[in-house]
Amino acid sequence: MIITSRSNERIKAAQKLQNAKARRETGLHLIEGDKLVSDAIASGARVRTVFALEPAPVFAGVETVTVSESVLEALSTAKTPQHMCALVETPPCGCPDRYPDGLIVVLDRLQDPGNLGTILRTADALGAAGVLVSFDSADPFSPKALRAAMGSTYHLPVWIGSLETELQRLRAQEVTCICGHLAGSETLPRVGKRTALVIGNEGQGVSERTAEACVRYRMPMRGRAESLNAAVFAALMMQTLLNVMPQ
Repeated sequence: MIITSRSNERIKAAQKLQNAKARRETGLHLIEGDKLVSDAIASGARVRTVFALEPAPVFAGVETVTVSESVLEALSTAKTPQHMCALVETPPCGCPDRYPDGLIVVLDRLQDPGNLGTILRTADALGAAGVLVSFDSADPFSPKALRAAMGSTYHLPVWIGSLETELQRLRAQEVTCICGHLAGSETLPRVGKRTALVIGNEGQGVSERTAEACVRYRMPMRGRAESLNAAVFAALMMQTLLNVMPQ
């Protein structure tokens, strides 16, 4: 049986997951694209249902529903939908009692989901220990963030919490917290095997309260630009810190 109507109740329920409120209420999110669906399944994410064009793929233990091109377009937020999308259970994102050793990437009020997803992907590629996202940042499980992360959302821990509370806990656990700041020193502080890198809002940077909990660092730049895109700065700083952190 092929679902051909956009008014189908299952399709309408899945469409609602394009909205953050529906994602919070249901504990589900929607992923799009052949690679992302396959990667989520391979990574152990709890995929409930795959919606796919004919010939529909078969994934062990996962329900597959065949849909028309029109229905798939309704489910997708991408300009050019691929062959499938899927309903996935959002993993627990509560903050840990103790943060792991390594580099923790912290996002303070980051608003662009594309930047957030790119930072997740970079953190995964470079071997960060996890990403802590403030409550008032973009949703890491929004369609745009998930597309930008390209599966990395399922490869490393993603925690969501109050930055004020969690920065205090990180410091109490002897984690060196460093933030990018225009008024910071251009000398990189000494870092240990437990370090947190705080990336601020695209337009305003980190909040003053966040900055007070961190060592402020200004990346030296030879050109005339005063700042970098948040995701670019995060990538450069992650690589810099991981190169000097004890293994």
